[in-house]
Amino acid sequence: MNFEIISIGTELLLGQIVNTNARDISQLLSELGMNVYYTTVVGDNPERLSEALEIAAGRADGIITTGGLGPTKDDLSKETIARFCGLKCVTHEESKRKLIEIFEKQGRYMPKNNLKQADMPEGCIVLKNEFGTAPGAIIETDKATIIMLPGPPSEMKPMLLNEVRPYLEKLADSVIRSKVLRVFGVGESAAEEKVNFLIENQTNPTIAPYAKPGEMEFRLTAKAETESEADRLLKPLEEKVREILGDCVYAEGENASMQETVVKLLREQGKTVTFAESCTGGLLAKKITEIPGSSECFNCSYVTYSNEQKEKILGVSHETLKSYGAVSSQTALEMCRGAREAADADIAVSVTGIAGPGGGTPEKPVGLVYIGICADGLWESKKLLLNGSRDAIRERTSLYALDAVRRELIKNNSK
Repeated sequence: MNFEIISIGTELLLGQIVNTNARDISQLLSELGMNVYYTTVVGDNPERLSEALEIAAGRADGIITTGGLGPTKDDLSKETIARFCGLKCVTHEESKRKLIEIFEKQGRYMPKNNLKQADMPEGCIVLKNEFGTAPGAIIETDKATIIMLPGPPSEMKPMLLNEVRPYLEKLADSVIRSKVLRVFGVGESAAEEKVNFLIENQTNPTIAPYAKPGEMEFRLTAKAETESEADRLLKPLEEKVREILGDCVYAEGENASMQETVVKLLREQGKTVTFAESCTGGLLAKKITEIPGSSECFNCSYVTYSNEQKEKILGVSHETLKSYGAVSSQTALEMCRGAREAADADIAVSVTGIAGPGGGTPEKPVGLVYIGICADGLWESKKLLLNGSRDAIRERTSLYALDAVRRELIKNNSK
């Protein structure tokens, strides 16, 4: 079954927001073995939306729209789509009741124009919106099946998964299953070269590399009649990729993160970590505390931006700073040792570097970073030379630092 996605909103055309809805819808359709050959973005204009619908209906079995279901004058998607299908909008009493209840519960006055959100195309399947006021709808016509969803991702995605997915599953004639392996510590070209023979000889399942900020992912995809059959096809390919890339594969899953992996390993081993940060300015602590349960393995961190605070808080020697400078292997080593002692942590990691855009010299250029790590039987530093903007250098530095913790914990697991 072929689908086209029409994203509606002038703000999308102006680049004011990122169109994550199209990505989420495409991913779901792919999982269900359905094709997406076209994605269209159109502003809040009834004439141009009608043109887009006419074109989409001529080349797709189904159309999924997002946006334009709100209460304002420029929210005209529902009316335009109903007119395209030759239908009129009528009040859906259950949606109206829910709308009134929402405003009463919040103690807010409800403007009359909000009631238009309860007007639905006659004979449609109404989709509940548990996180907002605009219900969605499915219209089944001879032209195409049209699914209307709200624009805000916080409303669209739950409706897509809870309301639309069960409907689409009944239409699917095959299943597409994907598994994402997240990779760090090997360059994009080197990683692709290692698995190139798999890419060149792929049929079903397939493997596709994607570069992400500071890391990579490999998406493995299989198509079959059932989920279990697709999983059976994926298993040997996944095993082969893991064998080739080894411990550079740090996690699996679309939304997996390095910090999530590190927190999981720390909790499993009953260990704690602390950080001594200079150029990352607290980014490591931020990443760790984003993960639920991190309080079990992390209790404090140190941001020592100035040399004075490196001496005062972490006990870095004045002579070290004078002789080697703040951005040096020696300083990184003393920072992580001082942090570990101060926090009484099992593992400490330090970062010191030049994130730019200024501050570099021929001897110590922008992008020079030292990472120190201190644990039982381990006290070493690593030198990095990174490219990119200030934010990119800080982000990649934080990933390398977290990866140092991950590799130390993996080493403990293998003992």
